[in-house]
Amino acid sequence: MQKRTGWMIALVAALAVALVLTLLWIIGSRQTEASPPEQAATAIPTQTPTPTPSETPTGFPANTSVYDVAVLPEANVYAVNAALPVDDAPDAPTSGQHATAQGEGAPVWADPTAEPVAYLPIEFVHGGTTVPVIERQEHWVRVLLSGRQAIPSQGNPAQITGWLRVADVVITESAVSVEVSLSERTVDIVRDGVPERIATDFAWGTEATPTPIGRSFVMKTAVVPEFGYTRGHPIVYLAVQSPTLDGFAGGDVAVTAFHYHDARAGAISNGCIRLDPAAIDALAQVPVGTPVYIRP
Repeated sequence: MQKRTGWMIALVAALAVALVLTLLWIIGSRQTEASPPEQAATAIPTQTPTPTPSETPTGFPANTSVYDVAVLPEANVYAVNAALPVDDAPDAPTSGQHATAQGEGAPVWADPTAEPVAYLPIEFVHGGTTVPVIERQEHWVRVLLSGRQAIPSQGNPAQITGWLRVADVVITESAVSVEVSLSERTVDIVRDGVPERIATDFAWGTEATPTPIGRSFVMKTAVVPEFGYTRGHPIVYLAVQSPTLDGFAGGDVAVTAFHYHDARAGAISNGCIRLDPAAIDALAQVPVGTPVYIRP
């Protein structure tokens, strides 16, 4: 009996040892399945994000050539330069910036991939040297200019444009413009997008000598005592000229302007806009280069 009891105890002990070993093997197997080898974890390469390339600036390529502006025709109110293009978007907004030449003057291009066809002077007695930017690129700005592509009897006398290199000019911000509606008989000075109505009636051009439509800019403001009809009020000259007159009063130009006149109602002028004293005095305060929009 004792012999049998001892055998049973030994058998139970052996089974217990076998059970423990089995449990240890199962636990070890499960840990191996749940945790990949350390080498496998470090073998996965770290993905470095590919940087997004910066946007390539659009526009014409840079031009660093040196030009002698003395051999180029000047872009001024008297100039008639067939190489300079007429403004192809007369209703479009400007960039809100002005450009003024540096150094001896800024070469002007009709096509930035070709050669310059004129130059913008730093100073000119009749102004027109601070010009509004109508398109801005990295290396170039397109601007409105004084002068004409042709006189009316020979071609298109409308507002002209040209390209300047950014490196040749000083660019300044401007938040002022002038809006004229011929049909509504209104003139507004717009500052930072806020219009100020300065006129609700005025005189404009006749059918034979119409006021030019579209965008231009203030070329010069001056008091001209010999023009008695102004009664001592300033004249605000625009860069655009008459669409029908080659010249005026014996001169070679037919510049459009805002000015005072005793007769200032209806289609009676040679293209100028005749205003009352308060309106012309207000317009005389806007800086040269200010864009002016004349709407039908």
